[in-house]
Amino acid sequence: MNLILASAALALATAQIVPPPKVSPPVAPPATAPASKPPAGLVRTKRPISVNVARVAAANQAATQEPLRQGFVNAVQVFPFADGAIYQVYTAPGAVTDVALQPGESLVAVAAGDTARWVIGDTSSGSGAGKRTHILVKPFASDLATNLVITTDRRSYHIQLTATARTAMAALSWTYPADQLIALRRAAEQAAATAPVSAGLSVDNLHFNYAISGDQPAWRPLRAFDDGRQTFIEFPASTAVGEAPPFFIIGAGGEAELANYRARGRFYVIDRIFDVAELRLGTKKQQIVRIDRVAEDRAPRKGKRA
Repeated sequence: MNLILASAALALATAQIVPPPKVSPPVAPPATAPASKPPAGLVRTKRPISVNVARVAAANQAATQEPLRQGFVNAVQVFPFADGAIYQVYTAPGAVTDVALQPGESLVAVAAGDTARWVIGDTSSGSGAGKRTHILVKPFASDLATNLVITTDRRSYHIQLTATARTAMAALSWTYPADQLIALRRAAEQAAATAPVSAGLSVDNLHFNYAISGDQPAWRPLRAFDDGRQTFIEFPASTAVGEAPPFFIIGAGGEAELANYRARGRFYVIDRIFDVAELRLGTKKQQIVRIDRVAEDRAPRKGKRA
């Protein structure tokens, strides 16, 4: 009995001194790097790409010029040219569409989005100032679409090409409103410059009370007169092919001021009335002709040269 109790006590003591199992401390999760910030000056847009695509599509559609019935001259569609416009052109397999540029316009380059399924070439017609460049376009199949960009020494053309099954535009060209406006303005200026100075003048309103004195060069004026608003100085016919003298108005203190004037034929036209003026030509030995406005009773009669 004692032996049994001693064995039990020894087993209990042995069990009490067994160390508890070691528990590993919890492992902290690895630190994550902070989210990177976009570089300074770079703003990330939250707008979906589809919104921007829709805007581009809307702008292209608004800029596209379709062929119009009233725009055809026989089989040629004539567009009015505008910078940034897109011109819709319909083509068909087996047919060549002629894109005619402005006469005298020089081709720089032609670029197409799809060069594998389209035949694109160029040729010319005429000669000299009337020489004209033609871009020739033909698709290999129907239901194709691409764009064409033509650059010249004057402008850029943007064309949308669409291939139909059978119907093709024979040709297209442009009118150029800006060029026509410039030509009209230039023609008006030339007509005004060559118009006789007497146009619009009333003889009853003319005043010839001007005295001409000074040197006797070949360009010495024949006379001076005014209509109460403008002053006219008439020169000999030889002045039109010779050197013209600058015109100065002499101020109250005797100082010379270069005045605004314009030449019309053999006349100087000054848009004001002056008391004293001088025409001067030369540097080392200057020739000076003086023009004085005098009292009416001292002036030469109308039509009489001073």
